[in-house]
Amino acid sequence: MPELMPPPLALYIHIPWCVKKCPYCDFNSHGKKNELPVAEYLAALTRDLEQDLPLVWGRSVTSVFFGGGTPSLFPGTAIGEILAMANARLRFAPDCEITLECNPGTAEHDRFASYRAAGVNRLSFGVQSFDDGCLERLGRIHNAEKARSAVKDAQDAGFDNINLDLMYALPGQSLAMALFDVEQAIALQPQHLSHYQLTLEPNTLFAAKPPTGIPDMDSAWDMQEACIARMAEAGFAQYEVSAYARDGRRCRHNLNYWTYGDYLGIGAGAHGKISSGHDGRILRRWKPKHPEAYMASAGTAAGIGGDEYVAAENRPFDYMLNALRLVDGFSLADFEVRTGLGRETIKPQLDEAVQRGWLEISGDWAKPTELGMRFANDVMGLFLA
Repeated sequence: MPELMPPPLALYIHIPWCVKKCPYCDFNSHGKKNELPVAEYLAALTRDLEQDLPLVWGRSVTSVFFGGGTPSLFPGTAIGEILAMANARLRFAPDCEITLECNPGTAEHDRFASYRAAGVNRLSFGVQSFDDGCLERLGRIHNAEKARSAVKDAQDAGFDNINLDLMYALPGQSLAMALFDVEQAIALQPQHLSHYQLTLEPNTLFAAKPPTGIPDMDSAWDMQEACIARMAEAGFAQYEVSAYARDGRRCRHNLNYWTYGDYLGIGAGAHGKISSGHDGRILRRWKPKHPEAYMASAGTAAGIGGDEYVAAENRPFDYMLNALRLVDGFSLADFEVRTGLGRETIKPQLDEAVQRGWLEISGDWAKPTELGMRFANDVMGLFLA
């Protein structure tokens, strides 16, 4: 059997608070009610990371990602303290990519300079739309002008690696409106765009009370195709189901997820995945979701919400759930060293995917076809244990 080789390591840091919960959001986020317990949360993150350190001794971190929630609710000084704390305990690569998610409704001009001084070198703005009506129906706290202003303020502060999140198939949205959003995003000259369809996730307000006017599947597909074409024309190449980048500006942190890399997850509800070369095991670990419970238990046995080792029979699906999102596909050699399984274990599924026109295999490389990208969930389903 191939030896399992530990892949690149990333660090995910979860900041769980928002100004208010959006009706479509199924992330671990909690509406801000009082003053944020910044110092207490930083202390909890420190205990949390120190508890996980034995899992990754001697490995360097290639990327850091602050997600949420709304990490931009924390001031730059706090983000700097978190990064200094993590860098003192881990070894950040010299070119480490450090991303902070920002809500345009909480963006302040002076904070961008402080985030940059703290070490953040990439920003991701949750714009979602440049149509004020769509934003209101999505329950967002910003309008289109605030979004434009926040991006320009970040650029003025020296940020030259910026992602904008856009959603399509929104309530009341037409094809022309979806294209308008893309045009407005392109005009701001970001380096990366995330473009994904609104879905009604379980346990959200939209799932319980679906909004009216959501475009049907055919209309959503038309929006996706037209927007992909426009983004490509503007120099944004699709490299993942919902990710588009200019040359050299793919998101390194997310690529690590999609290529079955390792990551530590610290913070309320954070998830991690760590491969062990000496015993061939792959561990998935998660932390308690509620902020108060997390802060009270971080660094203790109760601060680990759960540990689960990925069984050999589940690794093909676990790997494909990520790798099959990539437009370029994956190498069979990479599958072997990152799962510890031989390629013959997935030969029947690969053969069926090729027969159905979902995959193309050339030598060591497997790549989804256009049909395979459209039916990605069906392709992934072939690899279920």
